[in-house]
Amino acid sequence: MTELPQPPSQPPTPSGYGHLPGPPQQGHGFPPPGHNPYAQPAYPPQPPTVSQQPVGAGGSGSVMAPKKRPALLIAASVAAVLVLGGVGYVAFSGEDKDPKPVAQEPTDAKPSGSPSVDKGDGNGAGGGQQADLNSGRKQGEDKVLWLKTTKIDGPGMGVDAAGQWVIGDTVVKSLWKNLTGYSVTDGKEKWTLPFPAQICSVASQTTAEGRTVVMYRDGEGENTSCNQLRVVDLKTGKEVWSKKVPSEGLFDIFTSPTLSMVGDTVTVSRGGTASAFKISNGDKLFANPLGDGCNPDSYEAGNGKMIALATCSDEDSTAEVHGIDPVTGAKGWAYRLPAKFKVTSIYSVNPTVIDIGDEQTKQRSIVVLGPDGKQTATLAGVGGFTVGCGDTGLFRSLVTCPSAVVDGNTLYLPTAAGTGKTNEIVAFDLTTGKDKWRVPAGDKRTLTPLKAVNGALIAYRKAEEEQGGEVLSIPAAGGTPTALLRHPSGPAAPIERTFTLPKLDYVDGRFFISSTHLRAQGQDEKLLMVFGK
Repeated sequence: MTELPQPPSQPPTPSGYGHLPGPPQQGHGFPPPGHNPYAQPAYPPQPPTVSQQPVGAGGSGSVMAPKKRPALLIAASVAAVLVLGGVGYVAFSGEDKDPKPVAQEPTDAKPSGSPSVDKGDGNGAGGGQQADLNSGRKQGEDKVLWLKTTKIDGPGMGVDAAGQWVIGDTVVKSLWKNLTGYSVTDGKEKWTLPFPAQICSVASQTTAEGRTVVMYRDGEGENTSCNQLRVVDLKTGKEVWSKKVPSEGLFDIFTSPTLSMVGDTVTVSRGGTASAFKISNGDKLFANPLGDGCNPDSYEAGNGKMIALATCSDEDSTAEVHGIDPVTGAKGWAYRLPAKFKVTSIYSVNPTVIDIGDEQTKQRSIVVLGPDGKQTATLAGVGGFTVGCGDTGLFRSLVTCPSAVVDGNTLYLPTAAGTGKTNEIVAFDLTTGKDKWRVPAGDKRTLTPLKAVNGALIAYRKAEEEQGGEVLSIPAAGGTPTALLRHPSGPAAPIERTFTLPKLDYVDGRFFISSTHLRAQGQDEKLLMVFGK
């Protein structure tokens, strides 16, 4: 294997690991021949997922008539007239004699939450068309708790619904020009917060108080910018503050900013420029306009730390990764990538694990950086791992891959799975870079890591046409997964299976799956589906 030159100012690579691989070899990290790892999808790649053997009992529920809302005009890259319909939901209840759970969640967390009060405003469960997504439940399967649907009439690229947050007894979903909070137990609407124009960016993180940051456009015409910043209290649905993000120069383009939060700081990264503000009051902390030197143009935070991706103004546009003080923006350390290499994916911020590659030579490596920014290991294992997380086109910054999970000194990654193919989850030791164990998804199934809880990995196995999905607990040492939830088969399975580019969460014994983009063709579309005991 050909070894690449060491980046300037980096220490000698430790013997036995830490080197960057040469041209693509069969094995870890490299895409199949002919595949362009730098070609990015228009929307975030769908996390791999799968399903399990059916089991069951019955249940009943009701579908609400759509709630009417006024027609509105928006613009998203292309001018389009979109008529927003209402959001309805189906709530389901199982029989009293529920099958015993297959296993307990590895934490003491139990489903909790207060049902919303039916205010008689059309948001309750009464009346409407009857439906029963639990009718196909078999012995041992759990339930669909409720399903939200919506109808939007609009041509073109449809509308975004990228945000999903679970805060206490409320799950919040973004959809076009609104944030809406629903009761986790029955799906009844708790609150709706309208925005003046289209929501165009959301932060995935929340503060300890349950706040998050959302951006929306500054108007409804074609030539609008995604430069309006708002902090929202997700518990109450109230705005904390809003402000326009000021331009940092003539070429500061607010096309598709990305948001990242840590402590009391939120960063807004866009098209080569970035700035940061206090979440508590909106005060500006720092900014990095385009300039000479090695200029940070994108920030990402996770696990209490922040890093920046920087591009240097030399002949090769050399790339660097910086450790950043989230309050002052000061650089703590710098890791310089080899010439022509760029960061293609971020798997973790703390510890820092990045996927780097050279677009022309197709060389690629996943490297681990220590607290001082020095390279400590290179991941090595058999299998292809998806390159790129999210839309990293001309005007969008990288965000941490949602299907990568770090727990202590272990990184969990799913292997790529083609259509009709299976995949597996691989656990990597970040000290040595070697894989520790692998858990296969099963024939024609796919698995997605969700999060780590008390040392165990929580993963989702995607539904199939006649089998519901599963939430699994995989021991930290590997071994046989334990089912925490077995989703029902019957009519629920094909609905669960066909969520496109979904947002996934498992919180307090409930599994949440929602759409992140709707076609808006005047047809009922599924928005949010919740499973539980």
